[in-house]
Amino acid sequence: MGGFGRYLAAALAARFASEGMGMAVVLLALERTGSASYGAFVLTAWLAPHVLAAPLAGALAARTGRPRLFYPGALAGFTAAVAALAVLLGRVPMPVVLAVAVLGGTCGPMVTGGLSSLVSGLVPAGAARDRAYSWDASTYNAAAVTAPAVVGLVSALGSAGPAMALLAASGAVAAALAATLPYGDPGAGALPGPTRAGLGAGLAALWRVRELRAVTSATTLAFVGIGSLTTTSVLLATDLGSPGAGGVLMTAFALGALGGSLTLGRLTSVEPGRLVRWSLAATGAALAAAAFTPSVAVTAALFAVAGVCDGPVLTATLRIRSEYAPDGARTQVFTLGAGLKLTAASAGAALVGFAADAPARTLMTGIAGFQLAAALLHVLASARRPAPPDAATGPSAGSATAPAGRRTPGGP
Repeated sequence: MGGFGRYLAAALAARFASEGMGMAVVLLALERTGSASYGAFVLTAWLAPHVLAAPLAGALAARTGRPRLFYPGALAGFTAAVAALAVLLGRVPMPVVLAVAVLGGTCGPMVTGGLSSLVSGLVPAGAARDRAYSWDASTYNAAAVTAPAVVGLVSALGSAGPAMALLAASGAVAAALAATLPYGDPGAGALPGPTRAGLGAGLAALWRVRELRAVTSATTLAFVGIGSLTTTSVLLATDLGSPGAGGVLMTAFALGALGGSLTLGRLTSVEPGRLVRWSLAATGAALAAAAFTPSVAVTAALFAVAGVCDGPVLTATLRIRSEYAPDGARTQVFTLGAGLKLTAASAGAALVGFAADAPARTLMTGIAGFQLAAALLHVLASARRPAPPDAATGPSAGSATAPAGRRTPGGP
């Protein structure tokens, strides 16, 4: 298996563990304490550090002189926290459990954006790298499809404890595979050496580089809606007379997203920014239609269509981050972007919790509205500012050149 093949296996194993945590923690809390709120608190402690730890994780990854130890070590820390929660949850005082969850959550950015930042060092620039990001995006979608289903099945056949143990084992496999990647080895596919950058370099890049600012702001806004989709799908299925079909709707969405990332996401001839905004708009339109269907079957079909439209968004986002992130802040850009989206999703989940008494169709329309608003935000944030009058006529006009292979920020 080549370097990129091992990377995909490591990413899929790590993201399988990450995607399964939400369901596994809640099921284990119910099993041992009888309280779903206990699980919600633990899950909040697990997710909360993502956006706060993302800049630090990215900076450490960029500065480390021993990436072969850092990346597997971060995955090992993530895995150890999963294993510890499997043992401790409901058996020791809650503050101890929450502390373990927070520590594990600080490693979370390396499972998402941190791993994705490695792709540029494994695959040469061009169409091959664009396709590689499509495959990388598919690992998120594949994990989102399989992990909750496997956790639910194992829990139903036995208990949630073995399900958590399975997630820990998957994390251990990811750490072992990450240790075999060609960090710093000469030749094709070698990961780049460390480049020093300040702790705020990633945030500065997200703000100053127009393409990064546009895609980050748009996808963060979209994820406020996506974060509330799971709960809303349950409420919508209940209104349609099938209370247990919420999982069917989300599975349809996840399968559609997987298919979209592997098909539409591989359209390298389409400029990634354009792909982002059209995909967000199409996702919003499909979800808006799903709010007014007469049956679960039709709703599931529209959820699948929405997933197909949503699938290319992540692929295009990864391409934009890779192309426009400054070399010294590349990992920070990836980890911080992922952390902002997870935080937005958590906010969306909280919002729908407060509004759970509203009609499900209204909530679904609101989720669609977030996607459409995100598409509009991307258009506005991508708009070029008019150049100063002397910029085009001054003696230095046109003298600046971009580094080879990269567009200037704000350029075409």
